[in-house]
Amino acid sequence: MESLTKLKQMARTIRCDIITTIYNTGSGHPGGSLSVTDILTVLYFNQMNIDPKNPNKKDRDRFVLSKGHASPALYSTLARRGYFPIEELAKFRKINGLEGHPDMRETPGVDMSTGSLGQGISAAGGMAMAGKLDNLPYRVYTVIGDGEAQEGQVWEAAMTAGHHKLDNLCVIVDYNKIQSDGFVRKIKTLDPLGAKFRAFGFAVITIDGNDIAEIIKALNKAKATKGKPTAIIANTIKGKGVSYMENEKGWHGVAPNAEQYDQAMKELGCHKKGRK
Repeated sequence: MESLTKLKQMARTIRCDIITTIYNTGSGHPGGSLSVTDILTVLYFNQMNIDPKNPNKKDRDRFVLSKGHASPALYSTLARRGYFPIEELAKFRKINGLEGHPDMRETPGVDMSTGSLGQGISAAGGMAMAGKLDNLPYRVYTVIGDGEAQEGQVWEAAMTAGHHKLDNLCVIVDYNKIQSDGFVRKIKTLDPLGAKFRAFGFAVITIDGNDIAEIIKALNKAKATKGKPTAIIANTIKGKGVSYMENEKGWHGVAPNAEQYDQAMKELGCHKKGRK
């Protein structure tokens, strides 16, 4: 289990990977990848029972990135955790390389193919129920976007999870408050989000989703919760760590140019990985 200092350093490294990966490919989703980085860092380097050398072991914890467009964050996390070589990140969105959205058939460590928003929480709920039926001790984590939480399937899955008291399920909302078309509150507000999850039978924890210490505390609390699933409302900043991307809706799905790349790498304190 990594120390708080090492976790912060890893999160910075992953952010550097995200910027470089998207810049070199010329496409991708930096905003939502940067907002979810701290959550993925804590899950994979502090919380989850996993073994990169045996990625399909039966009792492993499962993770579903429902907001599959944030795949650069997941891919970097998996690579840094040892599931595949770091060099594979250079093949993002290229033929015979890493898919634009996570693909469980092609990428070690990916537990569910995602990208069609709204479906990840259903898949995670199914995995959690299977764990109960098979009497296996694993936990299931899923990160959903706030924009996709406007979809009905999310709440059908929440109703099912609450009904079956899936206390091995933890749903984390990457609540950066910006979706592809603009600000969530203007398109279709989610408030009061926590109250909605409570109404579906969830324990609810609200945190700063870019504060690693808070994330650890919340996940430990979720583990200790019995008889109901947990929803963590993680208030995050879209584009976290890069000043000109932070809270800017235009950076949902745009790659930086050379000048912007240099600025981002400087702000993050990255060693240059080289340009395309």
